[in-house]
Amino acid sequence: MERSTDHEFYQRVPRPLGAMAKSYPSGYPGYLHSHPRAQFLYAESGTMKVTTDRGSWVVPPHRAVWFPPNYPHQTGALSLLKMRTLYIRADSVPREAPKEPRVIQVTPLLRELVRRVTEMPIEYDQQGHDGRIIAVLLNEINWSPAFAVAMPSLRDSRLVAIEQALSSEPGDNRTLEEWAAMAGASARTLTRLFLKETSMSFRSWREQFRALAVLPRLVEGTPISTLAVEFGYETPAAFAAMFKRVMGITPSQYASELR
Repeated sequence: MERSTDHEFYQRVPRPLGAMAKSYPSGYPGYLHSHPRAQFLYAESGTMKVTTDRGSWVVPPHRAVWFPPNYPHQTGALSLLKMRTLYIRADSVPREAPKEPRVIQVTPLLRELVRRVTEMPIEYDQQGHDGRIIAVLLNEINWSPAFAVAMPSLRDSRLVAIEQALSSEPGDNRTLEEWAAMAGASARTLTRLFLKETSMSFRSWREQFRALAVLPRLVEGTPISTLAVEFGYETPAAFAAMFKRVMGITPSQYASELR
């Protein structure tokens, strides 16, 4: 049986686990879908954006996303993406696996095991060496949640308009009053809506939006000084301070961790 890049193919493979290797171009938007099998979604290189009913995660390399069976999601590529996906039959999902989507850390050993499994025959020998490798892989997954910042999904059309504008120009430093004039609402109304839909102030939401939007550029190795200007900060230090407030580490530390 030849390997495919169609995710539907792996829902029917006659084995407990099917592994797919596939690449996507930068800007690929993805589409909402689900699978009968659980999904372990890992970006070997590049940055993906994963959206569910709970919001969106921007997921850099060395982290994976877990989806239980039949959970709707959308996966897009924010940079050239080399994705490795494991589709696990429902009756073979480890008992400790979470019942909801989760971002998890990928250790060097787990990364190599995923690579190995994507090179196996589709109909691997379950009782032989390949079957033992898969057992080790499933046992190597640490189901503890990795640090990940999620962007809540915005529903109000006025907030969506602001989000779309910042997507095009993340360095836009308009005040809330100026955004209110653009959106056709009062600053007080926008303040109330941001708190209601995100549990954050507008300023905190914008900082989180920018910190996530910059991740693909950090993966590409763009200098911090360049990013500070593009994302609306007068100095690299001010940009780094914002990033650390959101992510818990500086952009230089984050880029070093990725390398």
